[in-house]
Amino acid sequence: MNGFQREIANWKLRSRTIELGRQTLVMGIVNVTPDSFSDGGRFMDAEAAVARAIQMLDEGADLLDLGAESTRPGSRAGGAAPVVSAEEEQARLLPVLEGILRARPEAVLSVDTYKAETARAACAAGAEIVNDVSGFAWDPRMAEVCARAGCGVVLMHTRGRPEEWSTQPALGPGELVDSLLLGLRQCMECAAEAGIGNESVVLDPGYGFGKRFDENYSLLARQQELLALGRPLLAGVSRKSFLGRTLAPLNGGVDAPVEGRETASIAALVAAILHGASVVRVHEARAAVEAARVADAIVERGAPRG
Repeated sequence: MNGFQREIANWKLRSRTIELGRQTLVMGIVNVTPDSFSDGGRFMDAEAAVARAIQMLDEGADLLDLGAESTRPGSRAGGAAPVVSAEEEQARLLPVLEGILRARPEAVLSVDTYKAETARAACAAGAEIVNDVSGFAWDPRMAEVCARAGCGVVLMHTRGRPEEWSTQPALGPGELVDSLLLGLRQCMECAAEAGIGNESVVLDPGYGFGKRFDENYSLLARQQELLALGRPLLAGVSRKSFLGRTLAPLNGGVDAPVEGRETASIAALVAAILHGASVVRVHEARAAVEAARVADAIVERGAPRG
């Protein structure tokens, strides 16, 4: 690879268009769930969640991703009987979304959901982006709902459902990248068939979603190959289990706990940016913003010259 690859592209959202690729955008995570792997229960109260969101914006987050159902490994998210109904998900999510927009009307908000009804309600309440971890695979109505809303979409690659991730067959680095290229291309075709233009799409490799621990590093090392699909990349590596496993020798031989993965998360974030990510999804904004600025300076000076 000659230099760093990251194309400048527009991302068409519901009510605005934003530029990607010139400067990394930091997406702050706000979990309104009792069982998130990272901060489950801390922000179940709507007032606390809104305060956390505003804090992340004040610390430099460019946009926020609100989620009200955990898709941690072992959950039944996306199954025939989801852990959280659409009604409950909306009851958790919408007061937080509305509260953030009352306090910061200019905020760019994404909703992390695979349910069409929740996506519809969130866009009507002011969300700009739908972040679907299933890449439109778990709810056949989702693509149509997003097309009608005119929102931006994040399409993630995942291998199977959460309860199946631990049994997925191992893949070599080349097989893994080929699998992602095929799967993400199918996601894009589904979006196009529903009437969603490419300019509305950002792609997520889905770190930890059906990938074995070492496969995440193979993917991170070759992530830039996914740019062949022609759309910007979002990387969500923050506090992921594979980072905790890597730190085990420094932690008495056991995986580092979630709260002990922040430095490793920053290292992985920088690697993701250097390998083509235009958006990074994070649990802590300030350190991520600072690290992204350094990585961006490297990308700018290492980009191929025409």
